[in-house]
Amino acid sequence: MARDPYQYFRVEARDILDQLSKGALELDSGTVAPEQIARMLRLAHTLKGAARVVKQREIADHAHEIEDALAPFRDQAAADSCLEVKKILQALDQIALRMGSLDPQPQSEMAPVAVVPLETIRTNADEVDVLLDGLTEASVQLAALRRGIEPLQRARRLTQIADEHLATPRAERPNGSAPKLFATIAELRHLVEGIERGVSDGIEQVDRELIQVREAAERLRLLPASFMFVSLERAAHDAGQGVGKRIVVVTSGGDVRLDAQVFGPVQSALVQAVRNAVAHGIEAEAQRKVAGKSAEGRLWIEVRRRGHHAVFVCRDDGRGVDLEAVRRAVQRKGLLSTDAKDLSTEELLQLLLDGGISTSGDVTQISGRGVGLDVVREAVSRLRGQVSIRTDKGLGTTLEIVVPVSLSAVDALIVETGGRAVAIPLDAVKRTLRIGADDLARSGQGASIMFEGRAIPFAPLERAFRQTVRGTDGPRSWSAVIVEGANALAAVGVERLRGTQNLILRQLPKLTPSNPIVAGASMDAEGHPQLVLDPDGIVEHACRSEPTVAAAPRRRAPILVIDDSLTTRMLEQSILESAGYEVDLATSGEDGLEQARKRRYELFLVDVEMPGMDGFTFIERTQADSILREVPAVLVTSRAAPEDRQRGHSVGARGYIVKGEFDQTELLGKIRSLVAAQ
Repeated sequence: MARDPYQYFRVEARDILDQLSKGALELDSGTVAPEQIARMLRLAHTLKGAARVVKQREIADHAHEIEDALAPFRDQAAADSCLEVKKILQALDQIALRMGSLDPQPQSEMAPVAVVPLETIRTNADEVDVLLDGLTEASVQLAALRRGIEPLQRARRLTQIADEHLATPRAERPNGSAPKLFATIAELRHLVEGIERGVSDGIEQVDRELIQVREAAERLRLLPASFMFVSLERAAHDAGQGVGKRIVVVTSGGDVRLDAQVFGPVQSALVQAVRNAVAHGIEAEAQRKVAGKSAEGRLWIEVRRRGHHAVFVCRDDGRGVDLEAVRRAVQRKGLLSTDAKDLSTEELLQLLLDGGISTSGDVTQISGRGVGLDVVREAVSRLRGQVSIRTDKGLGTTLEIVVPVSLSAVDALIVETGGRAVAIPLDAVKRTLRIGADDLARSGQGASIMFEGRAIPFAPLERAFRQTVRGTDGPRSWSAVIVEGANALAAVGVERLRGTQNLILRQLPKLTPSNPIVAGASMDAEGHPQLVLDPDGIVEHACRSEPTVAAAPRRRAPILVIDDSLTTRMLEQSILESAGYEVDLATSGEDGLEQARKRRYELFLVDVEMPGMDGFTFIERTQADSILREVPAVLVTSRAAPEDRQRGHSVGARGYIVKGEFDQTELLGKIRSLVAAQ
């Protein structure tokens, strides 16, 4: 296959086009500072140079036109800003059209505001760094495993020696050979034990790194909603220019991530919704002034997550839907056998959504043919979603699109219950803690535990899978997960916490037996399905479960874990709570210091490298406090240099544990000795 000469140019050029388009729209609104003009000039100049490198003279010429149009703004002498912005946008349109001809696959004939080809959208550099870091660490661990080949070869030679000795008849063995055999066997045993430890630790580390790499790779195929905002703002600008209206667009929720299969159709639907709002909803400037509104029409584009769905809201502050005009249009087209005057507002709006109705008196480039909302409905229908419309006379109209995210990134807590690993969405996890049989209380409503001053229902999570997993509910201790559903809290008991992962949620096959506690599944590193649980189903399960053993609560030593890494916090919390400690979490040194002053802790477990206040500074601050200096602190860090260890000792740390040499037994032993001394 021939090398694609425009492979990197397309990515760079579309990134620059996106930034220049956004800057031009801000320029049109008069909100651009001089430094941003300079930045736009640099972008245009970069694009011009890159285009010349790949011999795209036409693109280079249009980039030069953008530079010319920006120059008056730099000199603060623009005579007609609207004219210059129009020149910039026209040049960007021409570049976008030319870029389409450079794509390796044919592109559909759409206006420049149409969906940007998803394969060229820029990725998040931070997530690429996670991929590279994970692969580098995995390579380091694999190199360590390769170094284990030499001890294996030595073990094989010793095995041959022992085998030859045992194969020799006893009568033919030389005197004094037995001690040599025992020494050989002892050396062989020592070698095998060392190899086993090294291979086991290496495999676990590689497995962790590969899981992290897989999670980062899966997230890279999910696109943030912010990628469509410039196209929507441009659609509003162009539609407004076409009908003589000034439009301000306000966006939010751009960090919500969408599968590429969802992104394209939703963006197309929203572009049409924006055009409809400008053409039909937002009044002309004179009418807005009479109504006491601002001269500029306003559009709000909001994106948010609702469970496993993505919600897109397009709201304007216009006149609202002219229901009487809809009623007349329905009657004129003869769409109903009944009299249209008997239709309710909801019924009229539904007919409007069904398409084929226009309330515009004239046919223009953006309205009048009755196909606008039909485009929206069909796009949403392809995604098996829902679309609804609300209107308030004189105040505006709201269009809401709800689509299922079939492949969705889900941060989850992985727990083990009944011998299986299952995932609980992390945003529903309020807290995890360790409880024993004497922490449970029983009443006629079932088992419960105390959480934040009130009783909440408790049940072993294993019971939800009792049809396939055996288990007993006798007196025992649990790792408990506090889960928040839509309307209630509940606790479920699991065998242990495995940590957190970012999963791609997949819907279960249609013929799979239903279980209300299961929301879907993901694939683990070995390709096996792993169930992802529904928070509401978990709460319902705990509320309806039968009573368990009751007892009074007992005191557990409180420890404060301070680390900016979610994974590290959850791992340390799991280890400590499994050992019987009560754990509070802080995500920064500043947050940890604030918590430390509110509650008496018996130990601080502190990361070193954190944004803002690092671990060394945190310990220095606590040592300078007459009360906090009595609380021992242990540093857990990836920094293993002697000078770092010395600094930890000098600031007052009572322990220094290197993550690369992490040993759970050593950590717990150190903590027990320090807490016991309190």
